[in-house]
Amino acid sequence: MPPEISISRKLKERVKELSCLYEVSSAIRKHSDSIMETLEEICKITKQAWLYPDHVIVRLEFEDFNILTSDSPENSIFQQSDILSFNEIKGFIRVSYDIEKLSEAHFLKEEQKLLDKIAIEISEFFERREIIKKEELLKRGAERNDRLSILGEITAGIAHELNTPLGNILGFAELIKSSSKESQTRKDIEKIIKAAIYSREVVKKLMFFACEMPQHREFIKIKPAIDQALALLSPNFKKAEIIYRFEIDNPELEAQIDAIQFTQVLFNLLINAIYVSPKKTTIFIRVSSTKNNFQLEIKDEGPGISADIISKVFEPFFSTKPVGEGSGLGLSVVHGIVKSHRGEIITFDNKPRGTVFQVTLPLKS
Repeated sequence: MPPEISISRKLKERVKELSCLYEVSSAIRKHSDSIMETLEEICKITKQAWLYPDHVIVRLEFEDFNILTSDSPENSIFQQSDILSFNEIKGFIRVSYDIEKLSEAHFLKEEQKLLDKIAIEISEFFERREIIKKEELLKRGAERNDRLSILGEITAGIAHELNTPLGNILGFAELIKSSSKESQTRKDIEKIIKAAIYSREVVKKLMFFACEMPQHREFIKIKPAIDQALALLSPNFKKAEIIYRFEIDNPELEAQIDAIQFTQVLFNLLINAIYVSPKKTTIFIRVSSTKNNFQLEIKDEGPGISADIISKVFEPFFSTKPVGEGSGLGLSVVHGIVKSHRGEIITFDNKPRGTVFQVTLPLKS
C-alpha cells in the first residue's frame, strides 16, 4: 500500500498536475511543425510532474516515433495510457520507476488521471495534424481537377482542329506515293506518312484525355481482360528482366466498362511501371472489390515520384522521360478514361520504395 499523502502534499501535487497540462499544451503550440521536438518536450514535462521526478522514466511510442527519457530498467513498476488516433490505438505513453533504485516507488491515483489527460492531448495533436494533411490533399486535388478540366476543353478543341488537316495530309501523301515512281520521292513521302500517322495517334490520345472518344460500355470479366494485357506485354517484361504478380479477390468479377479503354488504362500504367522498374524487381497488380466499386492497384519498385512533381503527373504533355521517348499524354489519357467512367485515380508511395497507381471504378454505369 502506498503511504498516506498529507493534504498539503496533495495540494502541491495538484498544482504540479495543472502546471503539467498547461506546459504540455504550450509545447504542442510551440513545436507544432516538429513532431519529434513536441514529443520529446512532453516527455520531459511529464517526468517532472510525478512524485519522484528524479527517478521517473518516460516512454512514448506512436507509429514510427519512439522516445525514452532514460534506459528501461529490468525490474520496474509503471503506469500507462494508450494514445489513440480517430478511436484506433496507435501508441502509448508510459511512466515507470526502477524498483531496485527506488524501493518505496509507488503511484498516486491522480497521476494515472493526469497520464490519461496527457495521452488525450497527444492524441488530439496527431488528429489535428492528420485533418490538416487531408484538407491540404483535398485542396490540391480540387485545384488539379480544375486545371485538368480547363486543359480538357482546350485539348478537345485542338484535337478537332488538327483532325481534318492531318487527314488531308495523309490522304494526299498516299495519293502521291501511289502515283510516283521516283525512289527518293517515295522515301520522302513515306516519312510524311509516318509523321502524319504519329500525329494522328497524338490527336487520338488528346481526344481520350478530353473524353471525346465514343464509349461502348458492357459487362466484361475483369480477370481475363488483365490476363490478356499481361500476356501481350510479356515480351516487355522479359526484355526489362522484370516479373509481375497478379492477384484478384474475385476471379468472376464483372464490371460495366469500355473494354478497349480499360485495356488502354492497363497498357499505359503497366508500360510506365516497366519503364521505371529496376531489373530483377516485381510489379504487383491487385484487384479488390466492394458492393459498388472495384479497385485496381499497380505497384512498382522504382525510384518513386518526388513530391514536387506528383501533382503534375496527370497533366497533358508533362513527362519525366527523355525527349523523344514519350509524348507526356499516357497518364493524361488514363485520367480522362477513368474520369469518363465516373471513377478516380490517385498515386502514392509504395513502401519501402516505388509508386502505386490506384484506380477505382464503379461496377455498374
